[in-house]
Amino acid sequence: MKRSYRVVQVAKAGRLEIAERQMPSPGPGEVLIAIEACGVCGADAADIDRADPALHPPRVPGHEVVGRIVALGAATPSIWRMGQRVGVGRLGGHCNECVQCRRGEFQLCSKQPFVGSSCDGGYAEMMIARATALVSIPDELSSEEAAPLLCAGIATFNALKKSGAEAGDTVVVQGIGGLGHLALQYARKMGFRVVAVGRGADIANDALGLGAHVYIDSKEDDALARLQSLGGAKAIVTTISDVQAVAALMGALAPQGRLVLLGAGRDPLPVSAGHLVVGERSILGSITGTPFENEKTLDFSVLAGVRPRIEIVPLERAAEAVARMRSGQAKFRMVLTMTEQRNAHQ
Repeated sequence: MKRSYRVVQVAKAGRLEIAERQMPSPGPGEVLIAIEACGVCGADAADIDRADPALHPPRVPGHEVVGRIVALGAATPSIWRMGQRVGVGRLGGHCNECVQCRRGEFQLCSKQPFVGSSCDGGYAEMMIARATALVSIPDELSSEEAAPLLCAGIATFNALKKSGAEAGDTVVVQGIGGLGHLALQYARKMGFRVVAVGRGADIANDALGLGAHVYIDSKEDDALARLQSLGGAKAIVTTISDVQAVAALMGALAPQGRLVLLGAGRDPLPVSAGHLVVGERSILGSITGTPFENEKTLDFSVLAGVRPRIEIVPLERAAEAVARMRSGQAKFRMVLTMTEQRNAHQ
């Protein structure tokens, strides 16, 4: 095995650099992964901008990781084996000890690291991961296709499952980007009447091609009035953090409708308590999910033919990929590949 490997790390807040690190060894309950692909997520921007400048070595971002196990730590469960292709999403592995874990709510584990934020992530050729974070990757998905599904995919898939909508109900997807383009596909395959709400006519054809029955341009149309004319929505899944734009659609929720929030903004959401109470409407926040739920997402994606639309760039161009993601120009997900480095562990 080689003694070193390349990483892209946060040199200082907002700036990435390529560095060389010594090859690590997995501890008890951990594995060493030779990375093949890593998606670039919107949350990576916050991780890069807010990284602790005193951290040594600097943080490695990235939390949509796919690769192969090349070393097993002691006491690693027997379901994981050398050479197996696995993934790691945003959640870095539950502890199996806290109250939430004892309840089986592993996604809410209080001692779980966030990959790329509180532990090193996948902008690298190698990565140490907890075995409790591992996701088995189906053969039908390439590593580059699977990577975005480990965060954007499961986030939208789980949000739709929690939305309370049933086949034939109207479901709105607000924000047609890295998350929204997957939400449209899942929603259509689940049998919903899918309405996409975005900004600009340029995205209309993409939204309809991805599965929307109706596209509403919120820059030109009165989105609330259009939705009300369609009979209202059983669910609105919003992928954006603009709380004013989110609040503007609240009036489109049908009685007992549900707003599912995926955009993790810090600003308070202005809502009418009366609107919620009178129609028994509700608001729900949704995190990504457990490794088991992630595997369900991947399996459904294979069965239903859901795939992310991706732009692939090599690891050394990570800063360029992040900049393109920040600009909103990516169609729709950037993925870093280590194709030429897949034998970096040897």
